[in-house]
Amino acid sequence: MSAAGAADVFHRARGRTLDAFSSEKEREWTGPFYFVQGADPQFGLMKAWSTGNCDNGGDEWGQEIRLTEQAVEAINKLNPKPKFFVLCGDLVHAMPGTRWRKEQTRDLQRVLKVVDQDIPLVLVSGNHDLGNAPTAETVEEFCQTWGDDYFSFWVGGALFLVLNSQFLYDASKCPALKQAQDHWLDQQLSIAEQQQCQHAIVFQHIPLFLKSIDEDDDYFNLTKTVRQELADKFTRAGIRAVFSGHYHRNAGGTYQNLDMVVSSAIGCQLGKDTHGLRVVVVTAEKIVHRYYSLDELSKRGLDDDLRELLKE
Repeated sequence: MSAAGAADVFHRARGRTLDAFSSEKEREWTGPFYFVQGADPQFGLMKAWSTGNCDNGGDEWGQEIRLTEQAVEAINKLNPKPKFFVLCGDLVHAMPGTRWRKEQTRDLQRVLKVVDQDIPLVLVSGNHDLGNAPTAETVEEFCQTWGDDYFSFWVGGALFLVLNSQFLYDASKCPALKQAQDHWLDQQLSIAEQQQCQHAIVFQHIPLFLKSIDEDDDYFNLTKTVRQELADKFTRAGIRAVFSGHYHRNAGGTYQNLDMVVSSAIGCQLGKDTHGLRVVVVTAEKIVHRYYSLDELSKRGLDDDLRELLKE
C-alpha cells in the first residue's frame, strides 16, 4: 500500500494533532473511558532474532502478520469499543533504507486497515522506524508513511502527547528537529499545567526508565540526565503516566506521581511475557492498566472489574 493509500485508511496525525479527535468537545470530561496500547509489532524481528542476525535477517515476517492480525481481531471484538488503539513504535524491523522495509511496511498497513474504522489508530515512531540516529530524511519518510512523528490530541477531557523519543536518544544528525520538538513539548506541558485537564498522558517508544529513575543507562532506557530532566518536566506539568514499548518485556516503575509503564510486544518477546496488548482505563481519579495476552483478550475481553470502572 502506498503512503497515499494509507492516508485513505488511517486517521493520520497532521499539523501536530489527530483529526479523529479535533472536536472541542473532546476537551470536556464526560466520564470514564479506555484505550488499548500495543507496541513493537516489528515485522521481521522474530526471524532475525532466531537466527542471531538482527541487522540483516528479518526476511520473513509471517509470524508477526498472524500475531498482529490476532491483535486487531481482539480489539475489534471489544465491547464497548476503546476510544483508540495506540501502537508505541517499532512498527517494522527493517531500518530506513534497508532491504525488506517497503514490503514489511506494506504488509503492516494491510493488517492495520482492518482495525474498526470507529477505533482511531495512534501511531508512535520507534528507533526501527526512524533509525537509531534519525535524520531529516528518515523523519520525513515516517511522516509521509504514518503521519506526524510528534503530536497531541484530546479525548474525553484528557490530554495525550505523542513524542519522538529518538530525538531524546540521539539527535546528532537532526539537532534542529529536536529543538523544534523541545519547544513544542514545553508549550504542550504549559497547556497541561494551566488548563487543568482531567489527566495528561504521554506515549513514546523508548521508556524514561525500566524500573527506577536512578537505574544505570542502558540500550532500553534514556540516559540519566535526559530522563531526570524529562521526568521533572512531566511531574511539574501534572503528567500522570508515560506508556512505552521498546523493551519487548513488561516493566515499569514510579517517580513521584508519575507512572512509567513499559509494555511488552505484539511481536518478538525477549523475556518471559506473552504476545499481548495493554488495556488502559481512565477514570476521573485514576488510570488503571492491565496487560493481556492476545489469547486472553480475544477470548474473554475486558475483566469485570475494569468494566465496573467504566460505569463510575
